[in-house]
Amino acid sequence: MKHLSRFLLASLAILSFSSIQAQDENNPWAIGVGTNVVDFYPTGEDAPAGGWFDQYFNGDHWNVIPAVSRLSVGRYIGEGFVFEAAGSINQLDKFGDESLDKLSYYAVDGSVNYSLRALLNDGWFDPQLGVGGGYTWVDSEGFGTLNGTAGFNIWFTDNIALNVQSTYKHAFQDENNPHFQHAAGIKFVFGGKDTDGDGVYDKNDECPETPGLVEFNGCPDTDGDGIEDRKDACPEVAGLAEFDGCPDTDGDGIADPQDECPNEAGTAEMNGCPDADGDGVKDSADDCPNEAGPAANNGCPYQDKDGDGVLDKDDQCPEVAGTAANNGCPEPTAEAISELNEYSKTVLFDLNKATIRPESAEALKAVSDIMNEYPATVFHIEGHTDSQGSDKYNLNLSKERAASVKEFLTANGVPANRLTSEGYGESRPIATNKTAKGRQDNRRVEISLDKDKEMKDKE
Repeated sequence: MKHLSRFLLASLAILSFSSIQAQDENNPWAIGVGTNVVDFYPTGEDAPAGGWFDQYFNGDHWNVIPAVSRLSVGRYIGEGFVFEAAGSINQLDKFGDESLDKLSYYAVDGSVNYSLRALLNDGWFDPQLGVGGGYTWVDSEGFGTLNGTAGFNIWFTDNIALNVQSTYKHAFQDENNPHFQHAAGIKFVFGGKDTDGDGVYDKNDECPETPGLVEFNGCPDTDGDGIEDRKDACPEVAGLAEFDGCPDTDGDGIADPQDECPNEAGTAEMNGCPDADGDGVKDSADDCPNEAGPAANNGCPYQDKDGDGVLDKDDQCPEVAGTAANNGCPEPTAEAISELNEYSKTVLFDLNKATIRPESAEALKAVSDIMNEYPATVFHIEGHTDSQGSDKYNLNLSKERAASVKEFLTANGVPANRLTSEGYGESRPIATNKTAKGRQDNRRVEISLDKDKEMKDKE
């Protein structure tokens, strides 16, 4: 036993440096080395002893030699099953309580073992059950056996385990005695596939064909910045995690790929470029980088005579303060819009026609005069009807009447691009359609500001 102890300690010291995992499809091969014990005692009333498992752990009945006496080779076959072939030698000097002249013992066995390790969350304790058969020789007499095995592995490292097992061997010939063969030894596994040779087996390698690092499950980090290439927006250049692996050379908080001035600190508003005068024009495009000015004038100051915030070059009314929304011109007041609509209410049309009656010309001339006071304003002409007649008829009539008013105003000096028209039929009444007075009020033309058209003109 002294030699066996030395052997086991030496094997443990050498193999504990390996990083191979427990036996599975990732490391399909296993080699075991150890010793074995043969015991005829606890195998039934016909044996040289008592009943089944009687004094099962009593070493006084064991046949054992103080040396390595068992070798095994195992191959993982899937779903927790392992096929194992083993060869063992021993020397028999005890047959139950009886003493024997020393007899040689040789056995070759094969079994299919099932691991229960997965049921225990793949921990260090790995119980197993197995069934198989073999052939045993006692001196020169040989006989076949049917074997049942129970045992366990205790994994010290990812690839090395202590194996302990007990096998009941039932002899096929009546004249041969059934017996137990216990075994203990060291088992280690190997043979995992590692296509890219990075030390991470293909089963666990998320990049099996590209050498990588263990900490990234086998995927590479080419620039060594601690961010694996798959998640690194700049895999060839070392960078920072906050920028998805890209660098920020000028330290302005903007990653180089998004920084239009990567070597000069700037601001996010300027896409990483500096704006020394803070006028919203980056220095490289600013003709006056140290003097604030509008972008429209390349960053240089520009005149605004009427002080309305609209540069003179863009101000359609540079001498009169207006609004930026109206291109520097004053916007019509509520009073002006009200006055326009007072005139528009007096516009009359021929019955069921879009023809403007002559007596309405004076009112529409007054409307055009007011509109021309606001040359940057777009006015919208709305046509409305009462509910008499079909919806379709009323809608068409309202469109035609609104268009007639637009044509009249265009002919009287209002630019066509400052007018829009639309008919709404009977959909927007301002009074009841149940009375003549209400219907008269609903037959009308209204004028409003067309903000949408103004915005499109500016674009």
